[in-house]
Amino acid sequence: MAGMTCYKPGERSRLIYAIREHRGRKGEPKGFGWRDLCDLLVRARIQRGGPIVLVWDNVRLHLTAGMREFIAANAAWLTVFQLPTYAPDLNPQEGIWSLVKRDIGNLAATDLGQITRAVKRRLKQIQYRPDFVDSCLAGTGLITDD
Repeated sequence: MAGMTCYKPGERSRLIYAIREHRGRKGEPKGFGWRDLCDLLVRARIQRGGPIVLVWDNVRLHLTAGMREFIAANAAWLTVFQLPTYAPDLNPQEGIWSLVKRDIGNLAATDLGQITRAVKRRLKQIQYRPDFVDSCLAGTGLITDD
């Protein structure tokens, strides 16, 4: 899973995410690569209709050469601030993952597809509840200027 909580003063907060289910096929990626994150950022830019100020953690994928090149090539609309090395309490997206885990934590799934469907269903519910997305920002103590 990869996701972003998006805030724009005067507009509804958004959750933009992508899920990949690894089925063990030959040549199939097991997880997200830096190009997938680039695609997610472009989607966010299109949906939000403007420049992006990205605040993210130090996950290894965020620090790859390809990701750094993408950021540099798109500096006209993409500004990136890195959180300190270990600061999940400053990352609103961690609140989203916590909400998802809390609701599917007791799921007795029979296969990976069932887990994927439960996660997608929960993320979609959160997407349509901007108050949940707002509460994840409030939980960090960070604010947006209106």
